[in-house]
Amino acid sequence: MPYATIEELPPAVRHHLPKHAQEIFRAAFNAAWESHADRGRTGQEETAFRVAWAAIKKHYRKAGGVWSPK
Repeated sequence: MPYATIEELPPAVRHHLPKHAQEIFRAAFNAAWESHADRGRTGQEETAFRVAWAAIKKHYRKAGGVWSPK
């Protein structure tokens, strides 16, 4: 299910990522959700989460439990 706002993101995303990273996550998730509709709901959601986390890791790194821009 696509996310309309960052407030709808899962708690693990909202509570651990900076706001800009949350926006990246939401945009990447929603784009992947739309482009992978052919995988069935479970596969679609799993792929969308993988794509969203990959997008985060391009711009942020986790050091000592804190996500910061690269």
